[in-house]
Amino acid sequence: MSRVSEERTEGAVVLADVRDEPLSVDEVLAAVSHQAAGGVATFIGVVRERDHGHDVSALDYSSHPSAPDVLRRVAEEVSARHDVIHCAAVHRTGHLEIGDLAVVVAVSARHRGAAFDACRDLIDTLKATVPIWKHQLFADGTDEWVGIP
Repeated sequence: MSRVSEERTEGAVVLADVRDEPLSVDEVLAAVSHQAAGGVATFIGVVRERDHGHDVSALDYSSHPSAPDVLRRVAEEVSARHDVIHCAAVHRTGHLEIGDLAVVVAVSARHRGAAFDACRDLIDTLKATVPIWKHQLFADGTDEWVGIP
């Protein structure tokens, strides 16, 4: 992994996006890279094969047009609450198959505790507030919407 320029302001949200294309863990890790970082915490959300006792065949994510802006605001708020160096988050939209990456977040900090705390806060706040909705398609032909207000 290459080191990122030290010119970026610490505590900065360096990547916040909602995309209809496959996600890259390497891109997110490179975005938060910093020589002062003693810890980088990540969360990678993956489409699983089973949920609520049902076999999942696939799912579709859709989002409100404001989702990228809301995601950036959430990342900025999380960065302000924690002693982080850099913060990054990307969420997928569109059709996803089992094993596809749905969301990747990463936080760099001087120490692991701050990185872990900020990473958990980031994914939990993202899932609770960013207007992205999951439509799960089950193998038995039923479906379920998740995250609809």
